[in-house]
This record gives sequence, structure tokens and C-alpha cells, in this order.
Amino acid sequence: MNLRGLALTVLLVSNLSMPASTPARPNLLFIFADDWGRHASAYAKLDGPGTINDVLQTPHIDRVAREGVLFRHAHVTAPSCTPCRSSLLSGQYFWRTGRGAILQGAVWDATIPSFPLLLHAAGYHIGKTYKVWSPGTPANAPYGTNQFAYESAGRRFNRFSQNVTQRVREGKSLEAAKQELYDEVRANFAAFLADRKPGQPFCYWFGPTHTHRQWERGSGKALWGIDPAQLRGKLPPFLPDVPEVREDLADYFGEVQALDAVVGFFRDQLEAMGELEQTLLVLSGDHGAPGFPQGKCNLYDFGTGVALAVRGAGTHGGRVVDDFVNLMDLAPTFLEIGGVTPPEVMTGRSLVKVLRSTKSGLVDGQRTWVVTGRERHVAAARDGFLPYPQRALRTKDYLYILNFAPDRWPLGNPFNLAPGTSPDTATLREDTMITFMDMDASPTKAWLVTHREDPQWRRYYERAFGQRPREELYVLARDPHQVNNVAADPEYASVRAALEKQLLAELKRTGDPRLVDGGRYYETPPLAGPVPGQEKARSARPKAKP
Repeated sequence: MNLRGLALTVLLVSNLSMPASTPARPNLLFIFADDWGRHASAYAKLDGPGTINDVLQTPHIDRVAREGVLFRHAHVTAPSCTPCRSSLLSGQYFWRTGRGAILQGAVWDATIPSFPLLLHAAGYHIGKTYKVWSPGTPANAPYGTNQFAYESAGRRFNRFSQNVTQRVREGKSLEAAKQELYDEVRANFAAFLADRKPGQPFCYWFGPTHTHRQWERGSGKALWGIDPAQLRGKLPPFLPDVPEVREDLADYFGEVQALDAVVGFFRDQLEAMGELEQTLLVLSGDHGAPGFPQGKCNLYDFGTGVALAVRGAGTHGGRVVDDFVNLMDLAPTFLEIGGVTPPEVMTGRSLVKVLRSTKSGLVDGQRTWVVTGRERHVAAARDGFLPYPQRALRTKDYLYILNFAPDRWPLGNPFNLAPGTSPDTATLREDTMITFMDMDASPTKAWLVTHREDPQWRRYYERAFGQRPREELYVLARDPHQVNNVAADPEYASVRAALEKQLLAELKRTGDPRLVDGGRYYETPPLAGPVPGQEKARSARPKAKP
């Protein structure tokens, strides 16, 4: 953007900063980053020294958390982008959204409620920039075809490290190269605000994807000064503490710090508009880190745990909350804030009472657990396009995972080489997806596959990619990273049985098709037609409260 264009953008935002009247209902600004797990310096303060979050510097995210509520235990319903987003939009478990929960070939059933469209029908000005997976738009439609998309200034922010590195190579200063991408974010938001009627409340979804693979190798240190050596001795026990993995994680954290910079812009812009306190500002991500063991596509905390910070619109700030939250709870929360009665079909529960409480710690005594699950990610990861079906129950003390098909490979079919055979290096590039397709290609993945026969590192490879037993149970007080499965230990037999019973009861209560006819709905591709037992999941859009 040239100086004249930037000046016009600043002028536009300035002119919009004083609406003709105060919105009668709060605004909603949702910052939802792709593949952003539970990573911010605010969490380093909660978890204590010696964790990987120690190397992060996210002052703007931390400020939102400090001024609002920081959730210690926020989880997604599924650690894969499309099922997580279908769940978030509908306020339901992903298994209640039919083909809307399938990454490749998603089709949204318009009879399933979607919170942005409900708010739009209630008079909200709605819009999005970058990734949402928008109901009502064909899954394969080009970007920009969605009537609610505001991306006229571009989508370059989604390749942050690549674009900044390229501009630096062309002679731009590092800060000037970053500023170009920040200006894109500003201009897209300005275009959204320009379509807002005077006094109209808005709901804006900012969904950057730069925290998704791939990013520029070495960018964590080059662009942000994050030294991979700072991670030595801090990696969780499921990650090999070697230079390649430390650098990979440092590069990922650089993308998180780029996110932090624009969080600061949005917060400051709301303040300049005079609408900071009447806007519910929410920060989160759709699952854990990509390309790392136990992250994305896994039901361990590193895969399902996400950051969640909320401020404004009556939220009592300065609190850390221990309530277990599933991101499907956000849809009824947004609707209640906007004066719209959440449809009864939603299985998520509004967080408004938690946000407006003055208590820290456990606020709602019923929020002591969450259920997560998974079916498909990459369709061709296993022979026959089979899913990897699993469900999990996470409580304060335990993580219990039920793997319905333990004979299958959890992250996809293995690299087809005989033991001791030297792999073809051409298949081990960072950008390959030839093996274990449910883990994103990455330097970490390539390193693990390359060292799979090394006795020193084989256990990391097996833990990441090997077949898993039908049941897994982890005692979090002594195994917070969930690497020591005690499901077969007689000492925990009664605990295991109680958790299994609780998990299955919730699946039955919510009509999980995995429990119907041996999960036939998920086992037979393509996933078309109605979901068994989900006739009650059809709900007309409710009207807004007067």
C-alpha cells in the first residue's frame, strides 16, 4: 500500500471512530488463528518456569488476558480445522454437523444453525477476513465469493514470514516489511467498518492462517529474535530435544508473535473508536500446533488445548478461570451477548455468567470436564479412506481416550520401507505428505521419520506414529504431558471404568453416530446423507429478543 492509500485508510477508520449513536447491543470481535494452540506468555506465567511458553513474548495477548478473563482449560471439540469450525459455528459437537465436519468435501446443511447468520438476521453487521469455512458458501468456492468477506486489501498476512523475508531480501527494512502486512489487516478492517450503518452492532471474525504450515525456516530467530537454543531442556517429553525440532518450534512461535502484533492493533482501534468496553473481544485458535507429535489431529492436550482470552461487554477482568470450556460454548455465548436466544439444539453452554462473575478459579461447579473427538482429517491418510475414530474425556485429574479402531494407524499409513532400508531422501522433504498424512509436513516430522531406526530416538517415532491401544488413561498430576498410559494398570481399573461410562453417556446423550451401527456413517465414504439419529438436530433460526 502506498502512502496515499495508507492515509486514506487511516482517515476512513478515524471517520468511523465516532458512530452516530452507541450500539444498543455489544459488538463482537473474534480473533481466531489457525493452528494456534495454548501458546502465549500469559500461559507461561500460569504454568511456571521451564515450559516452552517461556520463550514467547506476547504483550498484547497478555494485556487482553489481564484486562479480561484468561481460561486455563479451553479445548476444541476436534483437533482438526473443519470439524472444529463446524462445531464452533453451530454451537454443537462436530458429530452433529454431518458433512460440515469433513475437511475434504465439506458441505454445510443450511438447516443447522450458525451463530454469524443468526446475528445477521438479528440486525448485526457481520463480516470476516481470511479463514472461517463459511456456511452457505460452497466449500470449493474461490476466496472473495462470500458476501461477508472483507479482503480487498489482500491476503498476504497469511504468509507472514515468507512475505516479510522476501521484502527484506528486496531491500526493505524488517520493520517496514512487517508494517506492510499490518497495514493490510488495518485496511481490511476499515473496509468492514465502512459498510456498517450508524449505531449498528457488528460481529467481525478475523481468521489468519499464518500459524498454519508452512512458514519460513529460521524465521523465528531472523524476524523475532527467538533463539531456538532457549528451548533446550524445556521441550515436553514427546518431542526430541534436538536442534531441528527446537528451530521448528521457534519458527512457529514467531508466527504467534506476529499474531500478537495485530491483536494489539485491534484492541487499540476499538479504544480509538470509543467502543472498547462495549465490544466482546475474544482470542482463540482452532487446535494445537501443526507438524508436531501429539499436536494437531491428536486428543492429547497439545492437540486439543487452546488459548482463550475474553474482555469487554460486561466481562469482569483481572481473572484466571479454571472452568473447563469447549469452544462450542462460544456460539451460545455470542448469541446471548447479541440478544438472540440460542437454539435448543446447541450442545454448547453460554459462558456469559462465567464472564460476568467476579470469581476466579472454578466459577461454574458443573464445568469440570470436556469431551473431544476425531474422525477424519486427510481423506487418503488410511487405505479405503477410513477414519481414525476416537473420543476423549478430559477432567482436572485425568485424560481418558477411547480408540474405536486400534488396528488402524492414528496419523495415517506408515512409510512403506522395510526396517533398516535407507529412505529415499526425496520423499523426506519438508513439503512431503507421502507418509502419516494426518500430521502436517514439517522439519520435525522429517527428522522423526529419518531417525526411526536409531535406538536413541525410535521411541519418539513410535509414540508419535505407532498404533495405539483401545484405551488410554493418563494421570495428570504425575504425567501432565500424557506419555505414560496406565489404562491397563489394575490400580486404576475403577477410575478407567468410571471415565468410560461418563464418556459414553455423553456420546449417547448427544447422538454421536459413532455409536450407531458400529459407526457405519463414518466408515462408508463419501459421507453423504442425514446423520443417524440427528433428525432433532434440525432447527429453524430463532428470532432475536425484542
